[in-house]
Amino acid sequence: MRLTLYNTLTREVEPVVPINGRKLRFYCCGPTVYGPAHIGNFRTFVMQDVFRRVLEVIGQPCMHVRNITDVDDKTIRQSVELDLPLTEVTAHWTARFHADCAALNLRSPHIEPSAVAHLPEQIALIEKLIAKGHAYRSEDGSVYFKVASFPAYGALSRLKERSITTGAVDREDSDEYERDSAADFVLWKARRPEDGPNYWPSPFGEGRPGWHVECSAMSMRHLGESFDLHSGGVDLIFPHHENEIAQSEAATGRPFVRHWFHIAHLLVHGGKMSKSLGNLYTLDDVRDQGHRPEELRYVLLSGGYRQQLNFTWESLGAARKALARLRELQKRLGGPSELVGAPKERDFAPFRPVIGALLEDLNTPEALGRLFATVKTLNQKLDAGALDPLAIKAAREGLAAVLDALGLELPAATSESVPEPVQKLAAERWQAKQQRDWATADALREQLHAAGWATKDEQSDYQLLPL
Repeated sequence: MRLTLYNTLTREVEPVVPINGRKLRFYCCGPTVYGPAHIGNFRTFVMQDVFRRVLEVIGQPCMHVRNITDVDDKTIRQSVELDLPLTEVTAHWTARFHADCAALNLRSPHIEPSAVAHLPEQIALIEKLIAKGHAYRSEDGSVYFKVASFPAYGALSRLKERSITTGAVDREDSDEYERDSAADFVLWKARRPEDGPNYWPSPFGEGRPGWHVECSAMSMRHLGESFDLHSGGVDLIFPHHENEIAQSEAATGRPFVRHWFHIAHLLVHGGKMSKSLGNLYTLDDVRDQGHRPEELRYVLLSGGYRQQLNFTWESLGAARKALARLRELQKRLGGPSELVGAPKERDFAPFRPVIGALLEDLNTPEALGRLFATVKTLNQKLDAGALDPLAIKAAREGLAAVLDALGLELPAATSESVPEPVQKLAAERWQAKQQRDWATADALREQLHAAGWATKDEQSDYQLLPL
């Protein structure tokens, strides 16, 4: 079994194979820890997690590195505004990010480097670029990469097919930092008064690294000068990943990354997510609406990673129903099955088509479609008594492998697993019913249905059931 994936660099779907023939090494651009990650960020992280899980399910050893950006304009600005040490600000938001990752069932990277902890590597990389004539110091002490010195610049983003404008080149640069050309990008930012105490010594003077050089230095430190795959959102193709390629290959003279894996944006109710529009939702916002993290994960992997995905609150209700169907089949097959090691292809029966879809350009919507077709077939066979114990065991283990590849958890629908807002609605409905306030009870029942839940009334109590 072998995974294929679209390569942004070549514009083709290609096999994902390790350069060294053994362990597949890949790097994911992680969060900038100045606030909570939003659900658009987590679409990227969920798809990267599925990528890793599929590798592991088919038995491909891998090394997953995902960084923490704990020094940049935004983290420093928040540190100064709050009058708190930078480390205190970033530690708080890093812990929040880790908690959200755990709730969404994301596997932790094997290595999670921070930018601040890798300043020596970044300084060494900048020194090498200066020595080779690919970088220069400006009058204020900042250091810039000279894009004109790297003829291959633009291969990833097809930059030569577009025009370069000063305002669109790099979010890291501003008029306060002097550069020779609009295309050049900053490697080291000279200390400014507005940075407060957030600066470090270097051979170029006091200051801090640029965003792009951080990822190059961290990825090459842990994965080598050339590695297999680099991933991030499509918004990082230019300038971030383009600049990573330029500075890395200019410094080493070797190809930086073989395969580039980018995930498209998440829309919200058909529009762009924006703080000004009030639709930059976080995992806490999802919980506050009575939904669970596994429902959000299901929604985030329900669309192909190369196309924009439209998030709606209604989609979370549909996800709850889908997960309930899987939970019911799991129960009929005898409960969860522990996945021990990487299963061989025959062990996926009768779910081989689902894994097949994931191996074909990580086609998660096709995989889900095949999954529920298989669920329907298995339920029909179970109803007819047409599965013997060995077939049931194979189905149970195949389902476990598929759920593991998708990262879907199926908690039992106990009162502890019911979101608190849903429990509150149900309690209010029961109280209204006891008081014979039928209109209020009916209205609350409709709210429960909209949230994906139903109540089963008994003589002296009620039970909540997922729709």
